[in-house]
Amino acid sequence: MVKQERALRTRRAVLEAAAHVIGSRGYQAATMAEITQRAGVTKGAVYFHFTSKTALARAVVTEQIAPFLPQASDSRLQDAIDFTHQVALALRSDPLLQAGTRIAVETTFSEDPLMPYQAWTDIITTMFTEARANGELLSAVVPERAAEFFVAAYMGVQLFSRAASDRADLPHRVTALWKHTLPGLASPGVLSHLDPQGRRVKLAV
Repeated sequence: MVKQERALRTRRAVLEAAAHVIGSRGYQAATMAEITQRAGVTKGAVYFHFTSKTALARAVVTEQIAPFLPQASDSRLQDAIDFTHQVALALRSDPLLQAGTRIAVETTFSEDPLMPYQAWTDIITTMFTEARANGELLSAVVPERAAEFFVAAYMGVQLFSRAASDRADLPHRVTALWKHTLPGLASPGVLSHLDPQGRRVKLAV
């Protein structure tokens, strides 16, 4: 049990070190040696958990989202709105999210070029699919295609916000994105009950 806990701490230390290094230097410039040094562990310990920089990048992309996933409510469309606002707020300071964004923007994984975006798309697809089952979506909306569109738009919005205000205005831009997107997603009876600013999130903006 002690060995397992130590291994988990080591893995987390490497992930956090990778997030800081990639977030500040970019994916291409970041080196495993620099990540190892920042993590304060041995090279062997790093490669025990992550066989390559690509494997480490995949872990950053996969694990960056988990803390922000909302509990399912009676409106999965509102859950999707809330989720994107939670991420928008956290992007201002969360190293793992910031690193994941740089990985998505700056890399092309030849064997799976869409990998950095897939985790986001899968989550939104699930929420949209469940929203459709609840009768929240217009009948013509295909959850998978709508999710791909939204993730692409969200990525563009956050990059624009980073350039314009270092993400200070990102929550407001995400609200605007939802205001323009929801009429093409939500059924008329649902649309008026949705809050594009996000529940419980607008108080923190």
